[in-house]
Amino acid sequence: MTVLPPGSTIGILGGGQLGRMLAVAAAQLGYHTRVLAPDAESVAAQTASSFTRADYHSRIVLDEFAAACDVVTYEFENIALEPVEYLAGKVPVHPAPAALGIAQDRATEKAFVGKIGGRTAPWAAVATLDELKAAIATTGCPAILKTLRLGYDGKGQVRIAAPDDAEAAWQAIGQRPAILEGFVTFSHEFSILLARSPDGSTVSYPPPWNEHKDGVLARSTLPAPAEIAAQWDEAAALAGRIAEALDYVGILACEFFAGTDGPVFNEMAPRVHNSGHWTIEGANCSQFENHIRAICGLPLGDTGLTAPKVVMDNLIGHDADRWAEILAEPGAHLHLYGKETRPGRKMGHVTRLSQG
Repeated sequence: MTVLPPGSTIGILGGGQLGRMLAVAAAQLGYHTRVLAPDAESVAAQTASSFTRADYHSRIVLDEFAAACDVVTYEFENIALEPVEYLAGKVPVHPAPAALGIAQDRATEKAFVGKIGGRTAPWAAVATLDELKAAIATTGCPAILKTLRLGYDGKGQVRIAAPDDAEAAWQAIGQRPAILEGFVTFSHEFSILLARSPDGSTVSYPPPWNEHKDGVLARSTLPAPAEIAAQWDEAAALAGRIAEALDYVGILACEFFAGTDGPVFNEMAPRVHNSGHWTIEGANCSQFENHIRAICGLPLGDTGLTAPKVVMDNLIGHDADRWAEILAEPGAHLHLYGKETRPGRKMGHVTRLSQG
């Protein structure tokens, strides 16, 4: 890949907070950004160089977008695959559409990771209620029924405590194709954030301990507890194999459970990730900057910590109303996303650096 010099234009598909922070990182390195999203209230448009409000499926819009960009990336994985593949025929797109396709289908993702030696929870693909009942008989309970596609932040998931719950769970997810996942014993949840360049070089960040509330990430803490640290190398090696198999370029996030026999792969995100927001102040080079560096063919940045302890808390709904209080805290770094406040909505985050 030819190195894209500062002054080049980076296209970003999606108008959320991840695109917003990517645009800030790109501007810091001297790049222009062009956001394409259908939402008039795109928060990424507030920081991008230019914004196109349009449907992702318009070929006219996509042609114009490709012509205006030197490289294209995306900030969420629930975008339709077809327009991304169409763009990839006209302009470099990173990560490649193949990674997006795998991440969009939970069964495909689990099978792919298992094929390259990853450890997953026991699972089965189900397309009917009878198949769900058969899967429960094999996997056992408790278990989690997850829609095959379009699930994030705990959405599209139902817990099945006993076999009799099958019909209600099937109705709850809209009788759509799904996977049933058996429970695994684990001590903590964590993630591996890996950046990969076009030449195959990689860097990864120290793994954060991730705590969730109601299926949504609440806090990421570094350094992680010993149980996670002991599984760091194995989890990072799997993330590296995933990236290599996909000829991946950019930031790849892989979520894991710290299981009794080693790291258990949960899911991957072919993009910058909420559990990496701490890297803006807590690492020498943020995940957003390293993503920009990777897709532009630049040397990858150092991923070491900038403080002995780093804690990132998501601000959900009216949590963001405490902005004045947070700004008064020594060592606290506030990020607000410019959104209208709604219950359960990610409004921002705060990263706290301390000596331990």
